[in-house]
Amino acid sequence: MKKNIFWKNKNIFISGIAGFVGSNLAKNLVENGANVIGLTQNKKINSLLYYENIDKKINLIIGNITDKEFLKSIFLKYKIDICFHLAAQVEVGSALKYPYLTWETNVRGTYTLLEVIRENKKKIKSIIIASSDKAYGDYPLKSLPYKESYELKPSFPYDTSKACADMIAKSYASKLYKLPIIITRFANIYGSGQLNFTALIPDVIRSCILNKKFLMRSDGEAIRDFIYIDDIVELYKLLAKNLYLYPKKYSGEVFNAGTNVKYRIRDIVKKIFIYTKKENQLKNVFKKIKNNRTKGELSVQYMDYKKLNKFFGWKPKYRFSKTLPELINWYRKYFKKNNS
Repeated sequence: MKKNIFWKNKNIFISGIAGFVGSNLAKNLVENGANVIGLTQNKKINSLLYYENIDKKINLIIGNITDKEFLKSIFLKYKIDICFHLAAQVEVGSALKYPYLTWETNVRGTYTLLEVIRENKKKIKSIIIASSDKAYGDYPLKSLPYKESYELKPSFPYDTSKACADMIAKSYASKLYKLPIIITRFANIYGSGQLNFTALIPDVIRSCILNKKFLMRSDGEAIRDFIYIDDIVELYKLLAKNLYLYPKKYSGEVFNAGTNVKYRIRDIVKKIFIYTKKENQLKNVFKKIKNNRTKGELSVQYMDYKKLNKFFGWKPKYRFSKTLPELINWYRKYFKKNNS
């Protein structure tokens, strides 16, 4: 990896650092010489952060994103230059069962963090707020891919929580408070190090590698867009750097990122089964899902990257099929080591 001197000795705060994206971002920033300060709620999670010993190379702090005094102490101690706010309750199923806990983390956590930054005397130069494609809510297929100008009209708990956080961030970025904020709305992110096996792609891969029964929640007809983690890490760095250097130009901007490729869920499942030579089991998997119905999930979602391309010349480098060999290989090594 080519090192970028911009990041050397910068103090970078990442909330939700033990998450899939946070871990990968931290790994990259450490390799680029940054001083990474990371917040996670607890240490008892299966994470790339611990699997690859990234936690030993950063300042890891255990605590709650909604604890204002606790956050204040972190920002006073470490003199943060750049902040990536990734902490969230991300599971759609959990949000349906426990909406209050989802809103506490995703909404209260966002305004608590931003208020601490607003009150802090050390002026942070770049804040990236991770929203989601789900913040848009339900739009018909003819209106997709989502555009940044679309109204946010979610109804499900997780989707609503991300839209609320999104709007709160816009308020802090406004002329009223003038915090240097960019809001990101990304498609489904996948890749090496995703150890949350309630997510579709790691769940399918685990079933194929370990010869476990794969159970689909849906009928497989929902349409989604999947973007690779390496693209996302580089994009986060690109946005944070440009906001740091040119705050007046970019603060308050919202950027979508996807590949603009529509995948049916069943087609993603099929590609993984075929690649791992388990296609003889596919018929049985699909036979059982005909009457499956999901609750609280949108049927169609995908994103483009037109605005990002216009502003920065950015476009995704990776396509799903091209990433499969490396991805499957990573999980094979992981399961060989962990036997789970």
